[in-house]
Amino acid sequence: MNVSEQLARIRRGCSEIISEAELTKKLERGVPLRIKAGFDPTAPDIHLGHSVLLRKLRSFQDLGHTVIFLIGDFTARIGDPTGQNKTRPPMSDEDIQRNAATYKEQVFRILDPAKTEIVFNNDWFSRMPLSDFSKLMHHGSVSQILAREDFQQRIKKGKDVRLNEFMYPLLQAYDSVHLKADAELGGTDQKFNLLLGRELQKDYGQEEQVVITLPLLEGLDGVNKMSKSLGNYIGINESPSEIFGKVMSISDELMFRYYELLTEEDLTAVRSLHPKEAKENLARIIISQYHGSLQAQKAQDEFNKVFKDKEIPSDTPEYKISASIRILDLLAASGLCGSKNEARRLIQQGAVSFNEEKLKDENSLIQAGGILKAGSRRFLKVVIVPPP
Repeated sequence: MNVSEQLARIRRGCSEIISEAELTKKLERGVPLRIKAGFDPTAPDIHLGHSVLLRKLRSFQDLGHTVIFLIGDFTARIGDPTGQNKTRPPMSDEDIQRNAATYKEQVFRILDPAKTEIVFNNDWFSRMPLSDFSKLMHHGSVSQILAREDFQQRIKKGKDVRLNEFMYPLLQAYDSVHLKADAELGGTDQKFNLLLGRELQKDYGQEEQVVITLPLLEGLDGVNKMSKSLGNYIGINESPSEIFGKVMSISDELMFRYYELLTEEDLTAVRSLHPKEAKENLARIIISQYHGSLQAQKAQDEFNKVFKDKEIPSDTPEYKISASIRILDLLAASGLCGSKNEARRLIQQGAVSFNEEKLKDENSLIQAGGILKAGSRRFLKVVIVPPP
């Protein structure tokens, strides 16, 4: 593939390339580039929002380049302040290591292991002498860091900005120096940190990395960026049926956005399809990427069974009770809801029913067997058993 063809593939879905002329020059050398992307292991699951960047990394691999997948086990102890209106709570080493282990397993559903270097920035920061750390800090200034809009907003509201948060952008930038990155990818919200990496490489006598930013994928609500904490996410480890149902719930406008950022489909051809057909196709493509085409078709069949034929899913779990139980407690204890707060919210929204009867009181008692439904896609078969 020639350079212009490589550039065409790289451009798709990107927000900005700084600069394309520099990237062209690097590609023209005909030597595999070192493409860096960093992820702080702040949560155990990778979702489709992360996959936008991961898929672009895979594109670079398909073009013959090497991906450096950086797990920020050191920087996760600080927490990236980007876009935060308050200081992130510190993470324990146990949580960081547990999450990092899941990242290593999940990323290879997208990336090619043979063309991926997984590195941990604790390997160099934990051994950095204080004299070198002081030298690194000399390359940044308080005024430069305070220019960030998120910090300015926090200061205006009288909220603290911790000293370690000031250091975070410089630490991320130094990762590029240590790894001698030719290019770094990140979300549009990371532009400040990525550009700082260019500046720091120049200060250390290295060729500056090309910065490639990608849009932040909106979550299921179509408003906020996809985030597990907001509950508007699709995890790549979720069941095929859950993924199918979530994709079918998004708006038509958001569907085209997902096509552009999560697939290689021809967007003109997609727009010629009926929205329902296009959405089903999108769901199958996404599921096939992580679970295979057979599971994708099975998920569609299950979806039609539940929403078209009004049947319950064939894999509906059972929950046994031997005495009456409040609906609020049942939703939480069975795992149908992640917490009592979530269960309470669904009840208040009128999204909980038992044997097709809506339950609006969290104190309603379940005293017989039947089918419990929470939201539009979660089912539970309640079974009565004799007391022990």
